[in-house]
Amino acid sequence: MTRKQTKSLVLLQHHLKNLRLPTILRECEKVAARCATDNVDHLGFLLQLCELELIERERRAAERRLKAAKFPTYKTLETFDFQAQPGLNKLLVSELMRGEFIEQRENILLVGNSGTGKTHLAVALGIAACGQGKRVRFYQVTELITQLMEAREQRELTRLKKQIAKLDLLILDELGYVPASKLGSELLFDVISTAYERFSLIVTTNLPFENWTEVLGSERLTGATLDRLTHRCHILETTGESYRLQDAKRRHTKSSSKRPLLTK
Repeated sequence: MTRKQTKSLVLLQHHLKNLRLPTILRECEKVAARCATDNVDHLGFLLQLCELELIERERRAAERRLKAAKFPTYKTLETFDFQAQPGLNKLLVSELMRGEFIEQRENILLVGNSGTGKTHLAVALGIAACGQGKRVRFYQVTELITQLMEAREQRELTRLKKQIAKLDLLILDELGYVPASKLGSELLFDVISTAYERFSLIVTTNLPFENWTEVLGSERLTGATLDRLTHRCHILETTGESYRLQDAKRRHTKSSSKRPLLTK
């Protein structure tokens, strides 16, 4: 490399740092050598570098979206046991994974017994949405209500609601496990009302709709909540015994079969 080439490389590296193009900075010499060997012109060389930069930026952005979503675990559709849920519409679930329901501002309600895969599906749908460039946030319902009530006490409720309003998809997990207070129910309804036809919701619940009053307290509030959630909505129902309970039974049976027989 000549002195002039060395100077040019140093200046190029300096400019790329200032322009915040780390991938181009890291790959430019390697791509330049490959393009020289393959007789690729300068525009082809520039195109390859730009493509690498864009791919890496999208990868980092997807990582940030996943981190911001605060999923409790990493779940995908590939690891979901559809054989254990023969009544679940697999074709519909696969279609929903494409994320068009978010573009259409539609909701998803996952209804079924505890441990039948509702949260797994909700997380898988949320992770897919993150990969599609969507802003997603996962909350357990009790967690969200607690944050809303604390924000109200600290006079930061407006700020929290603005953060939620910027989302493309809000996932509310485990509606129905713990009854909400009157204030908590009203704050939750306010979030659901704000989401209506502005962004999508995924809600998981172990309660049939007629029992939602047990959680929300008021029939009027329950009716208004269901009215907003079920308009433009996909309802998926999971049935059967809890996966966790089934697994515990299998492990118990396996353990019992290995125990030595006691003899007198």
